[in-house]
Amino acid sequence: MENPSAADDAMPPDDDTDANSNKKRAHLNGANSHSRDGSEPVDPGVLTRALQGVEQAARSRERTPVGSPSRKRQRIYGDRFIPNRDGRDLQASFSLIPDNNSPATPSKAKKRTPHGELHFQRNEEANRTFENLLQSELFHNTVPQPTPPTLSPDPVFASSSYSTAVNDPSRARTPPSNLSSSVLAPASLTPSTPHKNIFTYMSPQHHRNGSAHLTPSRTPQSRHGPNMNPHSDLYSVSPINYDSQRLLLSPKKQPRAVSKVPFKVLDAPDLADDFYLNLVDWGSSNILGVGLGPCVFMWNSASGKVTKLCDLQDDIVTSVSWIQRGSHIAIGTNRGLVQIWDAERCRRLRTMTGHSARAGALAWNDHILTSGSRDRSILHRDVRQPEQWLRRLSGHKQEVCGLRWNGEDGQLASGGNDNKLMVWDKLNATPLYKFSEHAAAVKAIAWSPHQHHLLASGGGTADRRIKFWNTQTGTCINEIDTGSQVCNLAWSKNSNELVSTHGFSQNQIVLWKYPSMTQVASLTGHTYRVLYLAMSPDGQTVVTGAGDETLRFWKCFNRRQRDGIGGDGLGSRMELSSILR
Repeated sequence: MENPSAADDAMPPDDDTDANSNKKRAHLNGANSHSRDGSEPVDPGVLTRALQGVEQAARSRERTPVGSPSRKRQRIYGDRFIPNRDGRDLQASFSLIPDNNSPATPSKAKKRTPHGELHFQRNEEANRTFENLLQSELFHNTVPQPTPPTLSPDPVFASSSYSTAVNDPSRARTPPSNLSSSVLAPASLTPSTPHKNIFTYMSPQHHRNGSAHLTPSRTPQSRHGPNMNPHSDLYSVSPINYDSQRLLLSPKKQPRAVSKVPFKVLDAPDLADDFYLNLVDWGSSNILGVGLGPCVFMWNSASGKVTKLCDLQDDIVTSVSWIQRGSHIAIGTNRGLVQIWDAERCRRLRTMTGHSARAGALAWNDHILTSGSRDRSILHRDVRQPEQWLRRLSGHKQEVCGLRWNGEDGQLASGGNDNKLMVWDKLNATPLYKFSEHAAAVKAIAWSPHQHHLLASGGGTADRRIKFWNTQTGTCINEIDTGSQVCNLAWSKNSNELVSTHGFSQNQIVLWKYPSMTQVASLTGHTYRVLYLAMSPDGQTVVTGAGDETLRFWKCFNRRQRDGIGGDGLGSRMELSSILR
């Protein structure tokens, strides 16, 4: 027989439910009666635990609950995310959200759309293709547009405000019910349904005779007779029409890839960070001239050899400019002198005076050398004559910082710190045009080699615009806001494109497609504003210089293939002969 006290010891003593309490009392009564009958002693520990269980059960019944009893649910985690707000202070979390404009907790800046990137150009081309395809599927390359009533010779259809045309002869248009009515629905609102059975291949005659042949025995016909067009939708096995197929199969012009990394970087110690100077120029003999402090260095791009041309002991170089054809180079100095050097022999040919301040801008036009200075004057010099200068031009009110000759049209463009752009005709002392539309200094000036009388100019920090001028009519034909200081401009010799260099804040080099002025590429790498720009004789490479004392070489343009220039054809020989002359 089982010992009752052992059974009581095996029971859990800490259960608080009423049912367990009743069971304990029943066991307790049975144990007490059995002990009295059998005269066995009661275990005091078991009795004490039983009494404590009864008291706890009584206290739990006396306690009145404040709210409905709740039981903590077991959290179940799965692959579906369900927000859990248990144990979170939403008010405190909302107060701790960082402000986007707070300098203490900077937020991650949004990534700018790379308008000049290759993948962006491809996406744009894909979007245009899809748009044209959708238009072709909906309207068959003919979008309904308003038509003036006077364009229609038929007085009946003259009142129609819309017109449309369907090129596919298999699509028959529903004619209007009454042509003599005074009010006609627009033609674009009249449905055009192809006359073919899209649910079966049986002809109507075979269908009436009960024939079950699925292959048509004769040429499909439309309302107006047999359809002999092989490109009709009746014979097409493609889900799109023939025009859309031609659109997708037509060769696409691939966007030009421009390397974002310079293929060469040269150190240029003491390269001045001065917006008004012009210290870099690339000559026709494929030699780069750079002014560094009191010295001028030459870098041969073919051999990579660096040669020191001159060292001005008591002066500083402020401008450098190669003659169009030949090995002569002009150097402007801080004292207002203009020197001409023979680069092959490293020998100074002559020194010309005339300016009372630094000569920061130089431009050649055959044997005419033009210099611009801080003394606000422009001097024309004929290097064949012994005179110091041929003619003095006075038009700018502040320093002249930009000069460019247009040899084909015989016009000179000058820009100054007075925010003025002037166009001079040949050697005349009076400006042909004086433009005041720029709001900052005009240093960036470039003549288009592809179009006569087309001039591009760029403004400084307060302006940030590139403007295009027709110097034959004296009008501004286009402009674009670049968003940063325009330091230099140069036209491509091989394509109708433009390159510009900029200052704060990105110090970028931007390639533009003219006349749409869409960005082909945006090149970055300089840590200071890009103040200097020059182009190689073949027109493929540009070199940029900045106050970070580096020269960076970029492959921006392709070789000219139209007439053989840059290759081994006749064009290259003609170009070579013109250089030698």
